[in-house]
Amino acid sequence: MDLRKIKKLIDILEESNLAELEIKEGEEVVRLSRIPKGMSLPMAPMQAAPAPVTHVHVEPQRPAATSAGPAAAEAAGGAVNKALPDGHVVRSPMVGTYYASPSPDAPPFVKLGQQVKPGDTLAIIEAMKMFNQIEADVGGTVLAILATSGRPIEFDEPLFVIG
Repeated sequence: MDLRKIKKLIDILEESNLAELEIKEGEEVVRLSRIPKGMSLPMAPMQAAPAPVTHVHVEPQRPAATSAGPAAAEAAGGAVNKALPDGHVVRSPMVGTYYASPSPDAPPFVKLGQQVKPGDTLAIIEAMKMFNQIEADVGGTVLAILATSGRPIEFDEPLFVIG
């Protein structure tokens, strides 16, 4: 299934009152579910799920369908890379959902123009219901924040530029 279709399904789920959505297209199955407000996933005490969509499960079973995915991702990534400011690019180490803050009502970990040191937490990526901190690997000023909180991201997708 095309990544654009999956993103559209996420938008539909977020705009509706549905708790779960499952779509079958041939042998592929996409299942989206969200946790109702007020409930939380089992995790470390400071980490809470900041966005309603908490699980995206895709089961590709046809090789032809998956071959277009990476090409599209490379094309999109290439377009984004051309617009990046000069500096060190922090990339996603995994596929998952990007969160800019530890909870919906908390301030973001970093803001544009903020000074960071190596080891400072920049964001959280949720993958398979595990929350992974993304840390700065260099010190400097945050020149660009390239991801949107609550949205899915791909492996090696640019997240930040630090100069």
